[in-house]
Amino acid sequence: MSGRYVARLVVSITRADVGQRISLRRRLPTGEYSDVVGVLESWSRETLTVRRRNGEVVEIPENTMVAAKVVPPQPPPRRRPRT
Repeated sequence: MSGRYVARLVVSITRADVGQRISLRRRLPTGEYSDVVGVLESWSRETLTVRRRNGEVVEIPENTMVAAKVVPPQPPPRRRPRT
């Protein structure tokens, strides 16, 4: 068995997914990859706008997407046990 792994990178989101929580992998100008998880707020003029859970808005050129998918909503915060 070889030590190489092959990953299938698929973009499975569309403009119809605006308002959904997504996970997106993009290729940076340096050749590295970066992941963005958040709510897809808009997708227009070849640019996606994603709002992360900390409120930061990230604009992503459509041509830099390598993989993307809709993911479940963020789980509610856990309550700390009473002492």
